[in-house]
Amino acid sequence: MGAETVDLLVIGGGMAGLSAAARVAAGGGRVVLVEKAERTGGSARFAGFVWTAPSVAELRRVNPDGDPELASALVDGFAGGVAWIRSLGVDCRPPVPVLGFGRGHQVDTNHYLDTCERLIRDRGQEVLTHTRTRSLVTENGVVKGADCVLPDGSTRRIEATWTLLATGGFQGDPGLRAEYVHPRAADIALRANPHSRGDGLSLGRGAGAAFGKKDAGFYGHLMPAGVPLADPARFVDLALYYSEHALLFDTTGERFVDETVGDHLTTMALLERPQARGLLIADARVHREWISASYVAGIPGVDKFQLCHRAGARCAVADTLEDFASMPEEWGYPGAAIRDRIEEFNAAAAAHGTTTPGRLLDHRPLDEPPFYVVEAAPAITFTFGGLLVDAGAHALSAGSDGRAPVPGLLAAGADAGGLYRRAYAGGLAPALVFGLAAARTALTETPAAVGR
Repeated sequence: MGAETVDLLVIGGGMAGLSAAARVAAGGGRVVLVEKAERTGGSARFAGFVWTAPSVAELRRVNPDGDPELASALVDGFAGGVAWIRSLGVDCRPPVPVLGFGRGHQVDTNHYLDTCERLIRDRGQEVLTHTRTRSLVTENGVVKGADCVLPDGSTRRIEATWTLLATGGFQGDPGLRAEYVHPRAADIALRANPHSRGDGLSLGRGAGAAFGKKDAGFYGHLMPAGVPLADPARFVDLALYYSEHALLFDTTGERFVDETVGDHLTTMALLERPQARGLLIADARVHREWISASYVAGIPGVDKFQLCHRAGARCAVADTLEDFASMPEEWGYPGAAIRDRIEEFNAAAAAHGTTTPGRLLDHRPLDEPPFYVVEAAPAITFTFGGLLVDAGAHALSAGSDGRAPVPGLLAAGADAGGLYRRAYAGGLAPALVFGLAAARTALTETPAAVGR
């Protein structure tokens, strides 16, 4: 390769890509970052917490089917990732509990992302926006950069010792969602940037990288059904996090999941139910303690029910359980059957008996009127399925025992799979940790050495 070869070419300028590129630039390496959108940052600009499980054992408990090597790398690398953020002068608040099992830090992610980009440019390295990656450059099975299409339509070949795929997953492509998540996933709402459409998946597989299991799932949240999410401000404002303390019924009038284990898990479960929609029902206690309260320490609480109502969602307040029998027919739910199920649930919960499905974390009945009803539907933020990687962010080959790397190719963020399987313990943290791991690889290894 010629004199213009960079140490790392980063394809995708979100949390993982900017972290990797900035770390290489800070370490004196040569780097080019390519982002197809007009601005870097991706979906990380809509997030505000960097968090994960506090121990490998806890991560394995909530995510038993994920890759144990990647789980260890995430937990072991988390403190270093937080230290890196703070080293850039970005405020990273003291740790707080997240989702009942995790620990994390509120971070000004926009400040962090912009600081990374500024660091790259200040070190004389390149950030190319509105630039599309057409194909990877390979030679004798080794990835050696990429051919990119610049904003003016011209093509530029960028030669690199290492190439990192960090395009953010494939949640922006309905066809790929249907193929790799669930047939109904083609029609669910997107609560993320619209640019992550599987570019990294396509480029990586074309170079021989392995893709993980199709049923890995996705991270998302229940949102009010039928409400457009074109405004990113709605991604958090309308998320029905309180579902963990409510009851969810599908269109047949049945509960089908333990809601208390996490709204993100309930979201995956609802996708697989008829019509992928359901009624989320809470009582006055849940409204007081959860619907209008703060979801995470440090974030002001807002009344989610009122926000849904103002957004035009299908919602109602029932003064008594008997009111469910008068549910409008056009809603498409058996109201009387739902009333009966709630009464059965409340009787069992009050007697400390068994409910079906069970309630692992919140056993209290929902018996304090009035009752707050919102029709909910799943929305996707990012995909769990991706290119298989190891702890050093090396993309692994599809034509091997699954552990041999594709020489010269790295993957991080939502382009990397294997860490989570139908479970979740943070999105920004893996992007940060494995983005920094990719930087270490680019600064300390050569593809030839890896393949020995």
